[in-house]
Amino acid sequence: MMRKLFFIGTGLFWLALITLALVAWLTPPAPQQPMPEKPQGIALAEVARHASAEDCWMAIQGTVYDLTAYLPEHPTKPSVILPWCGQEATVAYQTKAKGRAHSPRADQALANYAIGVLQ
Repeated sequence: MMRKLFFIGTGLFWLALITLALVAWLTPPAPQQPMPEKPQGIALAEVARHASAEDCWMAIQGTVYDLTAYLPEHPTKPSVILPWCGQEATVAYQTKAKGRAHSPRADQALANYAIGVLQ
């Protein structure tokens, strides 16, 4: 009886895991909002004025992003991102401050928050 329960439980676990992976793989990323035709040049000094959880801008690879609305949606705690608000954060984004790159899906999501180019 215990062996049967073990096999059923293991089978259900793997079925749930495969289902979650398929849903994540098949779910399309959020639609990208195009940047304005003439991207606005934003100085790093202006980015620095937006350095809080209530108003969080970052410059990443020459593009400025307003990530305020994204903070509660980030997979980790907002405290991971907050030190980079108001900063040039290219290296932090590219390495997650741990030597690992963000996924292509994260790159696509990031594009939704672009507000201009860094001067």
